[in-house]
Amino acid sequence: MSFYITKELDRKAKQHVDDELYKFNLKHFSVDLGDRYEEIGLFIKDDEGVVHGGLIGSICWNWLEIYNLFVGEDIRKLGYGTKLLLTAENIAVEKECDFIKLDTLSFQALGFYEKHGYKVYGTLENVGREHKHYYLKKDLT
Repeated sequence: MSFYITKELDRKAKQHVDDELYKFNLKHFSVDLGDRYEEIGLFIKDDEGVVHGGLIGSICWNWLEIYNLFVGEDIRKLGYGTKLLLTAENIAVEKECDFIKLDTLSFQALGFYEKHGYKVYGTLENVGREHKHYYLKKDLT
């Protein structure tokens, strides 16, 4: 049997890789954390259903990971970012998560997250040649 590498956007193959990695990882966590994976989607919509922002993340074992948080420029500074973040934090507490982790770039929302109690635990320099990539965590317990 021979093997080869393809370069393609294959959703079925991606799901297979994700599922297999999850099963492998599950073997290394305590039994009480098994089957703790849940995708989180929170969205800011207007009366017509148009999306103006949102938060995408997942609960995995004992943490919530926030992948994306975006608020449209037309409604920034109106508190919706805080509302999204607090809603996600409440979900994490309800689901008995121990911490939340996320990342942001130096031109994005570092101060916003720090204002909400997130602490930098790692940094990458030379991102886009002139920026920094920050990794943040907030303990919930």
